[in-house]
Amino acid sequence: MTPDTFDSTAIRRIRYDEAAGKLFVRFAGGGEYLYVGVPPEICRAFRQAPSKGRYFARAIRDRFPYNRLDG
Repeated sequence: MTPDTFDSTAIRRIRYDEAAGKLFVRFAGGGEYLYVGVPPEICRAFRQAPSKGRYFARAIRDRFPYNRLDG
């Protein structure tokens, strides 16, 4: 699970556990969340999206169960 770091106004880092379908998202404003049941193709598209924040809002937020991991 190698993290991908981004120069994005919304998303700082993601890590993905493909075997478990777990996506870890660290937001620029602080906070890390775990999204479960995320298919590999969604994660691949997220990594390649020109706007990480827009892709996240459209394809991930409110579509997968999540938990806040810190704070």
